[in-house]
Amino acid sequence: MHTLLIAADEPWITFDWAALGDSFLGATFDGLTFGAIYALVALGYTLVYGVLNLMNFAHSEVFITGAYAVVFTLSALGFGASPPNLSALEIALNLILACLAAMAAAAAVAFLLERIAYRPLRRRNAPRLVFLITAIGMSFVIQNLFFWRRGATAEPAVIMFQPKAVFDIGGTLIYSDTLIIVSAAIVMMVGVDQLIRRTKIGRGIRAVAQDPDTATLMGVNRERIIVSTFVIGGVLAGAAALFYVMKVPSGVVYNGGFILGIKAFTAAVLGGIGNVRGALLGGLLLGVIGNYGQILLGNGQWTDVVAFVVLVLVLMVRPEGILGSNLAKVRA
Repeated sequence: MHTLLIAADEPWITFDWAALGDSFLGATFDGLTFGAIYALVALGYTLVYGVLNLMNFAHSEVFITGAYAVVFTLSALGFGASPPNLSALEIALNLILACLAAMAAAAAVAFLLERIAYRPLRRRNAPRLVFLITAIGMSFVIQNLFFWRRGATAEPAVIMFQPKAVFDIGGTLIYSDTLIIVSAAIVMMVGVDQLIRRTKIGRGIRAVAQDPDTATLMGVNRERIIVSTFVIGGVLAGAAALFYVMKVPSGVVYNGGFILGIKAFTAAVLGGIGNVRGALLGGLLLGVIGNYGQILLGNGQWTDVVAFVVLVLVLMVRPEGILGSNLAKVRA
């Protein structure tokens, strides 16, 4: 038996403020990069919750399906462990193709989840707890399907391009992959926000979120709206998968969506569950805070702990999240 001895005057946790100060800008931009990925996945959680009051915990597997699609597509196009010898235009076209493949694969899985797992439960007026258990069960089903077909080993790394320094801010280099991920994610999230606020399908989503029975009486096809919501979430998860593989080329493994899915769920709750803009804010904050905590505490294993502690503190003060309003209250 081994005994762990800790001196009485030795602190359990130390804070390296100097390290945080030295790498503050770098940690901020790196955190925004991962935060943008969390936010895109969080939108899937928040849309489904806004319409069905359902936490679709299988959404993390929708994301990892998109990640596998990215790896398979780029591998078929000749990408591998070294950056390809292609022009910028050729790389961009290949990445667009991989993104479309990921969006299609993730949207297809989201569609099948709704049809196979959730629609039969709605028709039987199943209790909400049954939906929750089903979501968790489907998450494990999809995970094990990938495990059965691909094994427990992560997919070989796929390097899309060699990031290049674009800006120098206060001695901190900002690389091209960071700019691509953050700018593209923000454009997508603004697009979804405007879709919800200004389009016919967006009005349908808001109507079903507010009162599904009245929306049906007013001519809104509730089932079509629900399916559309799942598909939109899947498309966004597919885009997030491309950005994730861009940032973590060797991170695709059968259960790789679990932790990221939990963080995306945390981002949705942090910003305000059911709030599209809250998902964006929560994701970006979570990414940045997690990076700060990792540097401040000098241990990457604290990243998740810091993020969840912040979530608990925010919810103690504001249980509805930072922005608070839900999808039903959105106005154009």
